[in-house]
Amino acid sequence: MTLWGGRFNGKPDAAMRQLNDSFCFDQRLYEADIKGSAAYVAALQKAGVIGADESAMLVEGLKLVQVEFEDGTFKQVSGDEDIHTAVERRLEEIVGPVAGKLHTGRSRNDQVTTDLRLYLLAEIATLGAQLKKLETAIVERAEKEIDVIMPGYTHMQHAQPILFSHWILSYFWKIERDLERLAAVAIGASVLPLGSGAIAGNPFEIDREWLACELGFSKVSENSVDAVNDRDYVVEFLAWAALVQVHMSQLSEDLILWSSNEFGFVELDDAYSTGSSLMPQKKNPDALELMRGKSGRMTGDLLSLLMALKGLPSTYNKDLQEDKEALFDAIDTLKMELPVATGVISTLKLHKEAIFAALDDGMLATDVADYLVEKGVPFRRSHRLVGEAVKRAEELGCSLRDLPLSEYRRIDPAFSEDVYKVFDFKRSIAAHSGRGGTAPSAVRVQIEKAKKSLHKNFAS
Repeated sequence: MTLWGGRFNGKPDAAMRQLNDSFCFDQRLYEADIKGSAAYVAALQKAGVIGADESAMLVEGLKLVQVEFEDGTFKQVSGDEDIHTAVERRLEEIVGPVAGKLHTGRSRNDQVTTDLRLYLLAEIATLGAQLKKLETAIVERAEKEIDVIMPGYTHMQHAQPILFSHWILSYFWKIERDLERLAAVAIGASVLPLGSGAIAGNPFEIDREWLACELGFSKVSENSVDAVNDRDYVVEFLAWAALVQVHMSQLSEDLILWSSNEFGFVELDDAYSTGSSLMPQKKNPDALELMRGKSGRMTGDLLSLLMALKGLPSTYNKDLQEDKEALFDAIDTLKMELPVATGVISTLKLHKEAIFAALDDGMLATDVADYLVEKGVPFRRSHRLVGEAVKRAEELGCSLRDLPLSEYRRIDPAFSEDVYKVFDFKRSIAAHSGRGGTAPSAVRVQIEKAKKSLHKNFAS
């Protein structure tokens, strides 16, 4: 069965069929396709195009087709070009010629983008829930490890001491922004194109507002030419997915580095590690490496669609079939890895002794500069003076904590005996108590705010 063969004398070449047919990957749209078709049947009845008996037959037949997909008994046959063809072919086998009325006024052009939007909206809800679980794992670790002070890094060099909780919460806020963007993607996807036909609209007075309400869309497309061509919502999702993947990659890179012997800060649970086929001692952070590696793949999904869309003429072109595999790949990748990321965070083991041992007095150099500021020294001058102290300590082979007071006073008389009170990591941490800072008091405020966010639906 084909939906378009009347004006053709010959059949498509086998190689052409292989290039053209999409059932192998778009069959996952069966639920959305049947849901959209059932609503369209009701709209046809409402418009007086079909009778109540015909409507009931079509809806019942569609339900039987869905059962076959769900229980795995649906059988593809030659000619099932795509999910739409397959569903309509099987429907006709079940209910007879009345199935031919289903497509009245409808084109695959508006049908396919309706299916894709319905499918995407359902997957967005799933991904939002998975991200919420990852956020929960992060908040739980932040609350549990509130006492762990670690080196903070900029340029991969020791910077200032921070709480481990403060570091891990930084990913909570990245994910929170991801959820905000995901809600915006959902708004862009929640536009009904059904009723646009192939290009010119629907001539049978289909109630599109009723259809939108029936299918859960928030609004109706305003222009039939735009509606069948628009794939902005797919691009927006893929851009969102690429950025989420970048965040997962950044998280992975931190933990990969910190799990190395040179750092030894953390250890992955066996459930998220693998070994070497040659070296018995190895415990590799493969879960994290795979998440880091998938950044290129996810970015490629976005770029592949952007390149397919570039230069397309108006309305529907078969190039738009390229939207699905990129979209499906991005969704499948995230749905597979987000639970793994959640498991990694939940089971991560911290080696607190190694973390604390990595702290050094140089990380308190800014605190020494602040000490001088409190004594009335302008910050730019105090910055230079402390730099001289760091250099002098290096020359003497000692830490700032052990640099003699005489050396400090030789640099500047503003230094006095109380400079040594600065060399206390807990004191340094506690001093950064402003909103968003790393002090335990500020981090607890973050945790409470994060907990409130956890109870909000990502779309609200």
